[in-house]
Amino acid sequence: MATDATAKFQNPDFRPVPQPPDFHPEVTVSAHDGLQFWQFMIAGSVAGSVEHMAMFPVDTVKTHMQALGSCPIKSVSVRHALQSIMKTEGPSALYRGIGAMGLGAGPAHAVYFSVYEVCKKYFSHGNPNNSMAHAISGVCATVSSDAVFTPMDMVKQRLQLSNSGYKGVWNCIKRVLSSEGLGAFYASYRTTVLMNAPFTAVHFSKYEASKKGLMGISPETADDERLVVHATAGAAAGALAAAVTTPCDVVKTQLQSSLGSNKIEGIVKGLLRGSESPCTKDLIASNCEAMEGVCGCDRFKSGSISDVIKTIVKKDGYKGLMRGWIPRMLFHAPAAAICWSTYEAGKSFFQELNHNKDG
Repeated sequence: MATDATAKFQNPDFRPVPQPPDFHPEVTVSAHDGLQFWQFMIAGSVAGSVEHMAMFPVDTVKTHMQALGSCPIKSVSVRHALQSIMKTEGPSALYRGIGAMGLGAGPAHAVYFSVYEVCKKYFSHGNPNNSMAHAISGVCATVSSDAVFTPMDMVKQRLQLSNSGYKGVWNCIKRVLSSEGLGAFYASYRTTVLMNAPFTAVHFSKYEASKKGLMGISPETADDERLVVHATAGAAAGALAAAVTTPCDVVKTQLQSSLGSNKIEGIVKGLLRGSESPCTKDLIASNCEAMEGVCGCDRFKSGSISDVIKTIVKKDGYKGLMRGWIPRMLFHAPAAAICWSTYEAGKSFFQELNHNKDG
């Protein structure tokens, strides 16, 4: 009878008791990928804001290096660019335009990560190792988020440049609207998408692959080292993607920091028709040169990408297309590390919150 009783207590009815530890990793993955849409948005918004605010000075140096033309001081290296900014304008210049970044980064990254997560779930069909799904999802995310971020990015880059003449974010927005129209805010949208599409394709696929590889090295301590894994994978992905897409970033900066030549020529022609005085014409002509972009940067015959590339190559050679690649990598490697670790921490927070509610 004792034997029978023991056998009865070992019936399958009692087997669920030891199962929770075996199922724990499965629950974690499901909770991470099963967050609500608004939770992805909040985690992404916080991550994007923290990333861009922390790395803003590096972004300012990069913008100065990429803005070609007859500026008072032509930046040729990271050190030279930084010294030029500090000497002529002081440390505060490194944070000029940060208000525009603050207004744009949060909403843009909310869209960025939430769209990525939704698309990743749709395209991967339950396969977490599908690199193509990660790449396609990244492209979808950047097309959506750039529509939100591009206008503020344009304002931010104009404020970052020396002698821009703008008094602040709202002053820049009003002046651009009145003198150049709404289209000026999206002058670089096509270039931005063309740049960010391969950037995010490389970035997300590299991040997911690196994260998987790093967690596979020591799976028994993966949970304890999750922050280090996310930061390392993010830094590697950000550095590689930044190096690959530098030429498009140079073109984007040129389009955002310059007035279109057609706009300038229209203004000048209108002014010339209003006066026949040779002195007035000479004065207008001289002022026209000062209007050729912010900080005297080159103007282009059209707003096409090919025209900008030809102008850069003619002026500075093919090396001009790689201008600012070092600060760009210096920006994106730690920025991606900060962003991904913050984002994954946010997801973990909501995972725990959802688990406690269900419990």
